[in-house]
Amino acid sequence: MTQTSPSDTLPDVRGRLTPNRDLSALTWLRVGGPADVLFQPADLEDLQQFLRALPPEREVFPMGVGSNLIVRDGGLRAVVIRLGRGFNGIEIDGTRVTVGAAMLDAQAAKRAAAEGVDLTFLRTIPGSIGGAVRMNAGCYGTYVADHLIEIRAVTRAGDLVTLSKDALKLGYRHSELPEGCVIVEAVFEGTTGDAEELAARMDAQVKKRDETQPTKDRTAGSTFRNPAGFSSTGREDDVHDLKAWKVIDDAGMRGATLGGAQMSPKHSNFLVNTGEATAADLEGLGEEVRKKVFQDSGIELHWEIMRVGEPAQK
Repeated sequence: MTQTSPSDTLPDVRGRLTPNRDLSALTWLRVGGPADVLFQPADLEDLQQFLRALPPEREVFPMGVGSNLIVRDGGLRAVVIRLGRGFNGIEIDGTRVTVGAAMLDAQAAKRAAAEGVDLTFLRTIPGSIGGAVRMNAGCYGTYVADHLIEIRAVTRAGDLVTLSKDALKLGYRHSELPEGCVIVEAVFEGTTGDAEELAARMDAQVKKRDETQPTKDRTAGSTFRNPAGFSSTGREDDVHDLKAWKVIDDAGMRGATLGGAQMSPKHSNFLVNTGEATAADLEGLGEEVRKKVFQDSGIELHWEIMRVGEPAQK
């Protein structure tokens, strides 16, 4: 029996349980304090049994690869669940692609393309499939909602359920999932294409991304959502084509700094850890940007990066 304190025991598992696990090394921004417990399940059955046995009052936080996440410096009072090897498979049947939630978006795009299936919009989206579904991620005008059929997930009670795309109520950078629900698999419908042409398209996407975004810096993808109009599926309304980077520029915040945090000079909607930033630096700079943008234009920016946990104790 793994123990986090004399009064708090956790179920037996075949995977790995790590009490007081520092989460900074697991996020792209490399900041944040410890989780009460990190659980890395061996497989689906291990995950289900763990959640069934875990006391219902224990909070659960599913975590992907930390690509769009700030964990605050005081850490996270929860059992963090991070899926790994047992959840990163892929099956391709015609144009139907079933992908494990832990597979990286880029790998899913490349594997599908090699079989002549176009899911190339995933190629430059940072993170894993579970996170892409949860955020209805999109790129180049295509969104998860355009191709998703259904997901399979484990509820907080440990039950395996199948949820249709409609049940998720996907919107712009938004989905509705039951509290504590862990996505384990997603089913997409792609379109047919020539493998070589799809590979060339993805190469062009990567080249464009690297030319315009600070891909070699410690970032967490786009910091703020675009202040635009969106359809129910999360598609941008071209009539309201405002971009977050533009209103940040107009407010004079490109390159702005706070401690070790900076709004990237290369792309002003990217928050960068220049080397010694704390989570408080990063979140504080983001809030300064939101304030300046509102003062300048009356536009209220909304965070795209998820921020969780508690600030450091003073």
